Amino acid sequence: MSLRLIVVALFLIFSGVLAARQPHIVFILADDLGWNDVGYHGSEIRTPNLDQLSADGVRLENYYVQPICTPSRSQLMTGRYQIHTGLQHSIIWPCQPSCLPLDEKLLPQLLKEVGYSTHMVGKWHLGMYKKECLPTRRGFDTYFGFLTGSEDYYSHERCTDVPGQGEHCRLDLWDGEEVATNYSDVYSTELFAQKTISIIKNHKSTQPLFLYVALQSVHAPLQVPERYVTPYSFITDNNRRVYAGMVAAMDEAVGDITLALQRQGLWDNTILVFSTDNGGQTALGGSNWPLRGRKNSMWEGGVRGVGFVASPLLQLPWTISHELMHISDWLPTLVGVAGGSTNGAKPLDGLDMWDMISKGLRSPRLELLHNIDPLFKNPCTDEMVHDRSWVKSGFDVSIQAAIRSAKWKLLTGPKGCSAWYSRPGQSNSESSPSENQQLKTVMLFDIENDPRETNDVSAQHPDVVKDLLNRLKIHQESAVPINCPHDDPKCITSPDGAWGPWA
Repeated sequence: MSLRLIVVALFLIFSGVLAARQPHIVFILADDLGWNDVGYHGSEIRTPNLDQLSADGVRLENYYVQPICTPSRSQLMTGRYQIHTGLQHSIIWPCQPSCLPLDEKLLPQLLKEVGYSTHMVGKWHLGMYKKECLPTRRGFDTYFGFLTGSEDYYSHERCTDVPGQGEHCRLDLWDGEEVATNYSDVYSTELFAQKTISIIKNHKSTQPLFLYVALQSVHAPLQVPERYVTPYSFITDNNRRVYAGMVAAMDEAVGDITLALQRQGLWDNTILVFSTDNGGQTALGGSNWPLRGRKNSMWEGGVRGVGFVASPLLQLPWTISHELMHISDWLPTLVGVAGGSTNGAKPLDGLDMWDMISKGLRSPRLELLHNIDPLFKNPCTDEMVHDRSWVKSGFDVSIQAAIRSAKWKLLTGPKGCSAWYSRPGQSNSESSPSENQQLKTVMLFDIENDPRETNDVSAQHPDVVKDLLNRLKIHQESAVPINCPHDDPKCITSPDGAWGPWA
């Protein structure tokens, strides 16, 4: 046999061995699911599939996401803090000529490099003003879903104000790069589950699969088939009752997807990750009790996320982990377990957590930058005392920032809505802490012992405050300029008559 044939034979053998040991990866991302919205956190909402999957796997109880949609998704896809991609302020709106920077190499691209078939179903929300921004141009072989941040669950239309032209309502549902027009009146949670199951049924088990399922549930608007709401007639608050039905529909979808993996013989070699993208929106049925704050805040209720890993491949299943982890850690973790390399990506902020997840080892993460956003304006009218003690610290404490280091969490500037929103069915007076501390520009909490953020200890630990303000200063020096352009009225000139690329 010639040397050339030997080399080819060895390559084919190696490729076959690699494919055989590479796990299938299914990542399910819920939208706006709060800490107190799953059964295993004591919610009145029943989530039997999430409860069982998480109990059989590893529950991540010290896991963090970003407080709103686009930033969490950007960090999942890049493994990089949003201060390094220009997305540190707000979300990408339908008419903004912006998207996740095109020079970033994303998770599906890195997995394709080691042979994965990559598919996405659901919400993109990483920009779509030009075709180069679309999921099918960023590493996904197929895509079915919607590109903006929210829409009607049945008509799949999004209404938004266009500069100088008033409100416009347009379809936002795509199959690849074509508008999908035949799904009116099909509830999106069920539709996305059906599309996901179809991908699973048609997948050849010899090729590793990466399947990213970004569900619309349970983001507003509050819509769900009545059969899911009926079991929750005991909930008196209408928003919470409908929301509970939406969570139940999502839980059923996760169960159906898991069953499809089992029936197709893929489950024994699958890693399934479940995560929320941010805390619950308490104004629209969500609950983060007993954590403080809500979606779009730097309090724990905005950033501590529901998350778990379920897989027969875990070496230490049936585990509850309290090790520190962040959504940016998924890229190096999943690329690593897939046998890939992150050398082609920009410098990462995420860390490989597989040994922590699978073997129960200590987390390599000691610090976590929640964000630095100089443009943030507090949506709530919280009164804040401007403490001038740290004016000369080298970091502008008037701007929104938060950082976690070991057990300590430091927050500066406007922090987002600061209330402890009551447990569903209770009044605020029954749920609020007895000590109502005044908000200050700089606040420090011992999160391990005070996860509810009731006791500001900045005065007792000035050296910790000083060190963390210096860390914020160092992070701010590495930040790229904020990319948050004004809306472009040309956004309604898309030739497809839907929300989609126009530039």
